Order: sequence, then structure tokens, then C-alpha cells
Amino acid sequence: MQQYPEPTVGALIFNAEGKLFLMNSHKWKGKWVVPGGHIELGERMEDALRREVKEETNLDIRDIEFICFQEFIYDERFWKRCHFIFFDYACRTDATEVKLNEEAEEYAWVTLDEALTLPVEHYTATAIREYLKKKSNRAIPS
Repeated sequence: MQQYPEPTVGALIFNAEGKLFLMNSHKWKGKWVVPGGHIELGERMEDALRREVKEETNLDIRDIEFICFQEFIYDERFWKRCHFIFFDYACRTDATEVKLNEEAEEYAWVTLDEALTLPVEHYTATAIREYLKKKSNRAIPS
């Protein structure tokens, strides 16, 4: 049984074409999600992000940028009862070969518009919307 919230990282990964990587996971009741997972004791968040992405997809990532954090408190959307704190990042990959581990059944590279039409898990959709918000704010000259 969990005694404290578990910090986790998630990665919105974009390929050379600007498409987003999504995977379908049984842990999220068949919804589309981004790769990610727990931060190990003594591990930096960006190192955890690299490790989790590599473990789940075999992709190497670069250009890591923080997007947002989210609270997840005993939400029924996940396969087990947990309290997480999500730290979501956007990043890029040059890799083209994906090799999924047992956490995902399938994957897709989609545009951001396509992503929001899929049955995307709630927290992933929130991260995508936050990313879009930050991206549109960058386009406004100061």
C-alpha cells in the first residue's frame, strides 16, 4: 500500500514530421496515452523520462521541455488505486524504430488534431492541451 504520492514523468514525443507518439495501454483501460512512469530514488526527472521512454518504446529523446504537472488521486481511470503526481514534458526523437514493452498493445504517430479525436486518456489530453496552449503563447511577440 502506498504511503506517499508517487512522482511520475510522461513524454509527449514528437518525430521529425511533428507527429505525436501515442500508445494504447491496458493500464489505462484501453485509452491512448504517452509513455512514462515513476521516478526512482536519486534520479533526476529528465533522466527518469529518458529511461521510461527507452524502456517502454526503445526511443531515444532530446530537446526535453517541461509542460505541466497534474495531480492524480485515486482516480478510477487507472488499473490500480494510486496517488501520483505527473510531471509532463514535450520532447523530440530522431528514431524511427519503435519496440513496445508489455505496457502497450499498439502505437501510432498522429497529428495533434488527430490525437484529440482519439479516445485519449484524460491526463494525456490535458497535457496535450497544455502543450498547445504553451505553443500558441510562444507565437505571440512580446
